[in-house]
Amino acid sequence: MPEFKEFNESTSLAQQMQSTDDGTVVLVNVFTIDPSDEDDLVKAWSHDADFMKKQPGYISTQLHKGVGDSPTFFNYAIWESVESFRNAFQNPEFQKRIAQYPSSAMSSPHLFKKIAVPRHCVN
Repeated sequence: MPEFKEFNESTSLAQQMQSTDDGTVVLVNVFTIDPSDEDDLVKAWSHDADFMKKQPGYISTQLHKGVGDSPTFFNYAIWESVESFRNAFQNPEFQKRIAQYPSSAMSSPHLFKKIAVPRHCVN
């Protein structure tokens, strides 16, 4: 079972999941692990991704690995809404799957929304 550390100490994932904001959200989750557990992390993440992609409101996901010998990974997953993410995350089947992550895993999840920045980013 991974250890959880809030991505942002002032706003927990639990608080974010109570949001009633409309629109698409992006889950960003940073993992740090013991380098010997890389294969186990990828296997557990893939197992979770198989489950999540069947959930209502799921759009897509991507896993990334730090360059070189970095034992840091992050994934982002795009969801139609906070509600759809919350329902999938709180699903008892998903909660059981979390136990399959390597014990060295530290997970820091956080939800984000796209913002518009003139001349750079569309909303």
